[in-house]
Amino acid sequence: MSEASTENLKRTPLFDSHVKMGGKLVAFAGYEMPVQFEGVMAEHIWTRTQAGLFDVSHMGPCFLTLEAGIGGGDAAHAEISALVETLVPSDITSLKPGQARLTVLLNEDGGILDDLIITRPLGEDAQGTLYIVVNGAMKEQDWAIFEKALAGKAVLTRADDRILFALQGPKAVDVMADFFPGCEELTFMQHMPFEVNGQRCIVSRCGYTGEDGFEVLIPAEAGLPLIEEMYTDERVKPIGLGARDSLRLEAGLCLYGHDLNPEISPIEADLAWVIQKRRREAGNFPGAERILRELKDGPAKKRVGIRPLERAPAREGAEIQINGETIGVVTSGGFGPTYDAPVAMGYVAAAHAAPGTKIDLIVRGKARPAEVAALPFVPQNYKR
Repeated sequence: MSEASTENLKRTPLFDSHVKMGGKLVAFAGYEMPVQFEGVMAEHIWTRTQAGLFDVSHMGPCFLTLEAGIGGGDAAHAEISALVETLVPSDITSLKPGQARLTVLLNEDGGILDDLIITRPLGEDAQGTLYIVVNGAMKEQDWAIFEKALAGKAVLTRADDRILFALQGPKAVDVMADFFPGCEELTFMQHMPFEVNGQRCIVSRCGYTGEDGFEVLIPAEAGLPLIEEMYTDERVKPIGLGARDSLRLEAGLCLYGHDLNPEISPIEADLAWVIQKRRREAGNFPGAERILRELKDGPAKKRVGIRPLERAPAREGAEIQINGETIGVVTSGGFGPTYDAPVAMGYVAAAHAAPGTKIDLIVRGKARPAEVAALPFVPQNYKR
């Protein structure tokens, strides 16, 4: 997160709401976003115990639709899925109506260009389109890739003028059921369309905190009064980027640009599970030669959890050593309020990736004791 000048930054439809709620605003992914409201620690704990509302409108929601338009049932879904599968390694064709899947956008060397969620809509008449959400900092790159690779076959429609918000935490389902009756029937990575204040919106049961929760894509004119009303609920508080980062780190979730980049493969990132059996057998995705080789022989380095054994946290960029030899680097680090201790993630040589391995973290030039730890640091509470 940066606190650089806010000149020329974009604002989400919820900007005035952030100011009204007392948010401290910073520059993030080209937008003026709230880093905190009442404090990172308090917001983190609130989300783990109540319901935290996050503005994620800076991200890249979009729709990818067959040039011929929607309709056509399973055949249309198979056609649009085959197109997007030329760019990602996941099995999109097998998604059931209403189901979503996390995947990665790959370069020709098998490096990760972004992580994204792809959703198949409900209803036979809606087939032939996919609802996709990419990272805010990467959306222009991703959308240019889609448009270039699928020109003449599919049409990209941006939806980043709408409100995209997440309600996360153990009480999120009860709050959401008051506003979107029936959404409590969804399980993790399922979605359902709703109509609110006369406008269509999409409710997905997902999120990036490790808690049960939902994400909602809704036009601003309908979403603004909805969120104002949600803030009157004593179970709901606004949450900033600071707590969003500590929550995802405790949950062992990658942050693009830190734990993932174009040099790192999904196997090195411990994301082999995004590549389903059909795609592994076909090997028809970018960088398949490297990725299939790493699946078979193991990668040279691996993403791991790291538990500093002193109270001082290790930040991104800290070297990881054993007996003075550098074996890796920290890619995310901070204090875990629920874990009540410093936590970190990073990449180490595969030979040193086993949980319990004793390591040193070089912090301000001094070696600090730590050990490789299993991820996540706190249990994930998704409704499976």
